[in-house]
Amino acid sequence: MQPTTPLVLCVLLSQVLLLTSAEDLDCTPGFQQKVFHIDQPAEFIEDQAILNLIFSDCKGNDKLHYEVSSPYFKVNNDGSLVALRNITAVGKTLFVHARTPHAEDMAELVIVGGKDIQGSLQDIFKFARTSPVPRQKRSIVVSPILIPENQRQPFPKDVGRVVDNDRPEGSKFRLTGKGVDQEPKGIFRINENTGSVSVTRNLDRETIATYQLFVETIDVNGKTLEGPVPLEVIVIDQNDNRPIFREGPYIGHVMEGSPTGTTVMRMTAFDADDPATDNALLRYNIRQQTPDKPSPNMFYIDPEKGDIVTVVSPALLDRETLENPKYELIIEAQDMAGQDVGLTGTATATIIIDDKNDHSPKFTKKEFQATVEEGAVGVIVNLTVEDKDDPATGAWRAAYTIINGNPGQSFEIHTNLQTNEGMLSVVKPLDYEISAFHTLLIKVENEDPLVPDVSYGPSSTATVHITVLDVNEGPVFYPDPMMVTRQENISVGSVLLTVNATDPDSLQRQTIRYSVYKDPAGWLNINPINGTVDTTAVLDRESPFVHDSVYTALFLAIDSGNPPATGTGTLLITLEDVNDNAPFIYPTVAEVCDDAKNLSVVILGASDKDLHPNTDPFKFEIHKQTVPDKVWKISKINNTHALVSLLQNLNKANYHLPIMVTDSGKPPMTNITDLRIQVCSCKNSKVDCNAAGAPHFSAAAVLLLSLFSLASL
Repeated sequence: MQPTTPLVLCVLLSQVLLLTSAEDLDCTPGFQQKVFHIDQPAEFIEDQAILNLIFSDCKGNDKLHYEVSSPYFKVNNDGSLVALRNITAVGKTLFVHARTPHAEDMAELVIVGGKDIQGSLQDIFKFARTSPVPRQKRSIVVSPILIPENQRQPFPKDVGRVVDNDRPEGSKFRLTGKGVDQEPKGIFRINENTGSVSVTRNLDRETIATYQLFVETIDVNGKTLEGPVPLEVIVIDQNDNRPIFREGPYIGHVMEGSPTGTTVMRMTAFDADDPATDNALLRYNIRQQTPDKPSPNMFYIDPEKGDIVTVVSPALLDRETLENPKYELIIEAQDMAGQDVGLTGTATATIIIDDKNDHSPKFTKKEFQATVEEGAVGVIVNLTVEDKDDPATGAWRAAYTIINGNPGQSFEIHTNLQTNEGMLSVVKPLDYEISAFHTLLIKVENEDPLVPDVSYGPSSTATVHITVLDVNEGPVFYPDPMMVTRQENISVGSVLLTVNATDPDSLQRQTIRYSVYKDPAGWLNINPINGTVDTTAVLDRESPFVHDSVYTALFLAIDSGNPPATGTGTLLITLEDVNDNAPFIYPTVAEVCDDAKNLSVVILGASDKDLHPNTDPFKFEIHKQTVPDKVWKISKINNTHALVSLLQNLNKANYHLPIMVTDSGKPPMTNITDLRIQVCSCKNSKVDCNAAGAPHFSAAAVLLLSLFSLASL
């Protein structure tokens, strides 16, 4: 046997659980030699025997079957291990699994000097390169049981045996643990007499990888004689799970012009098989690229990490020249380290070539023409540009600026967000008589800055020539509004003013005629030739057409153009007050009880339509009395109110008391108003004024209303 080196392929022995009586110890089921060492050859030659394996189940090896951990090798019926093809590297270890209906075992082939393809399977088979548990005299001997997952019918299958050399006669074996009498129950069982352990159904390593069982011997009464001894069942992984991509959709972005080798994204697949074996060792590759231009190999994927990187020159990653800036890659993950026998899974990776601002916008023309009527506002021309960058980005969206020719800020330019055109507008009306032509210099830039090696050139500026068209403009009043101040009640025919309107069309010889447009009270007239405004009626400051002492009228100035143009002017007449309105009193009706103890009758208020000083203070007087003197009395309360009271009680009847009120104007104006007073019968809280033929208002109620009126002034 050759010496062991650090690069060793460990053969894991799946030792059969043996239950053997003392007389059967001459035949031990399994491989006669469980570990082999060979030097790594320059090449394993197809069909050339590497070594011979000897396996016996002590029952004639009926239906003996071998499995090798590498798909490049097989074991012939005579036990010779051969390569299926010429191959140089297979790793550090090969495992050979042999089984019959009565026994199974595993042998390990250590390849000295072999290169590690995947970590040693020692992590899977914890009993690797260990001998069975040393048997002491009169003790239970157990070895770990190795069972490949996904075994086929028939079941149950014997998978091992337990040995007790000195088991008392009549004793039995008992097996317990999860998989026997604990959930999941009934997977394993033991022949209580022979110690043969069997499995009742196929196993799935991805569900349960190991089972911890316990073996003991018991007497006829069920009492434990020896044990329990732990028995480990290890499920050997089979490559029965395809790699799957669980994290999709997979979308990556890479900037156009990126250097070769730029990482775009990472693809990661999952394999449910044992990660310590090649069954879950994945390798990645690109199966298909769509589209396949300008190169069928635009990208590369790291076979081990799954990183997708660019492999073409930056010049080929030009979004503006690509047929489609979006690529779809079919990514394949294959287990068994990418060997042909490995299972595969695929996913689609979408890679988008992002735009950068490597193209400046350019005007489609160097000069643009526009015409606009004087006095008009709005868009007059749309400036068009071309930009090869992505329309969905700020690298394409244009921003326009007027850099010359707009000192009066009469023009503005805005971007049409749908077309990217520059909409040039007049925002302040232009005057043909001042300037018939305007020239603007416009520049265009992108919202996003250009990349460092690109700049704005001459094509990023354009000239706009604007022609202003002359139109017949209406005459303009000056000033507007026109304001005059006059006393109300001036004589009819009085001249108020002469209006002045001029025609802006100074280059045209036109005459102007005037007319009244709006004169709500019908007080005014205008001379159509010279614009003199005079009165046709008395001006009344107290008219409902006058607001805050101001009367408003509108006039038209019409030129002689074809068609004629019209201008409108406003005249504001401020009317000064004169004392032309006499004051009046309120209320004019009152009541009082014939037996009232309080002889106050009513509080009178006075009002005047004129303005101060032609209003209060008012003077209240009793003009004359139809009853004997000293019956009525009026007393001043303040400048606008007075109290009417009785000097004695009167009989039930209607009385008319003339009240004279005089304002403070110069000269003053006086008004005499009859105050009708009803003297009513007031008994048992009932007021009776029927005999007087008057409404039923008590003196107290009238007095209360008068006091409220006084308080509100």
